[in-house]
Amino acid sequence: MISIPTVTLHNGVEMPILGLGVWRVKEGQEVKTAVKAAIQAGYRAIDTAAVYQNEEGVGEAIREAGVPREDLFITTKVWNSDQGYESTLAAFETSLQKLGLDYLDLYLVHWPVKGKYVDTYRALEKLYKDGKVRAIGVSNFNIHHLEDVMNGCEVKPMVNQVELHPKMAQVELREFCRKHDIQIEAWSPLMQGGEIFESEIICELAKKYSKTPAQIILRWDVQSGIVTIPKSITPSRIQENCQVFDFELSAEDMEKINALNEKRRIGPDPDNFDF
Repeated sequence: MISIPTVTLHNGVEMPILGLGVWRVKEGQEVKTAVKAAIQAGYRAIDTAAVYQNEEGVGEAIREAGVPREDLFITTKVWNSDQGYESTLAAFETSLQKLGLDYLDLYLVHWPVKGKYVDTYRALEKLYKDGKVRAIGVSNFNIHHLEDVMNGCEVKPMVNQVELHPKMAQVELREFCRKHDIQIEAWSPLMQGGEIFESEIICELAKKYSKTPAQIILRWDVQSGIVTIPKSITPSRIQENCQVFDFELSAEDMEKINALNEKRRIGPDPDNFDF
């Protein structure tokens, strides 16, 4: 079983640098199998969201996996239609109930819904102060969204989870978050497979280090200080994805991957998203 290192958030909470994402993983047996396989392989962080509609399955898998709750790091997110102060507090309770948990490790604002995300974040601050969640943050926030939140908040976000992969390296956003001690977390770190695995550079490095293309990309994340949550429903792939702590990419090879950046999204742009 792999031991996954952690990063320390600005409030002192330890967050695993690699976890399992369960976007588009079906509720029921599919999500339970994936989560249990991940926990068995050594993962301790599971990332879900209200809109994924699989919180119940995630909760069941956690209970069946037999690992103490305090050893796990569970994240979920408030969906756009539930944003606003009171509705976010209610949405949190619904998620907690579905997961069957007493508290969350991390609660995120899923998207910056115009006119609502500041109030939504205020609700997260209340949940944090009330001890119902160990850390709070945002997802898909650009620099100006973060500035809006930070202008009026008492507890600045601990995490910003965004689309991040070699073709969309989020260089400016990462630098802003580094300056403000906000941990960057990557969703779709592997670009949902396919294209990035065919990159000549990535394939060359996979051969050089005797690793898979996915492992090269995830190692780039880890070495860059980026928390990463690759999604898979295949137990062997889940295991493979966390085997990235037994090698190190050279500085030169890190730069080769950095040079692949095209600022190209595969998901929606937070500034032009149909909320």
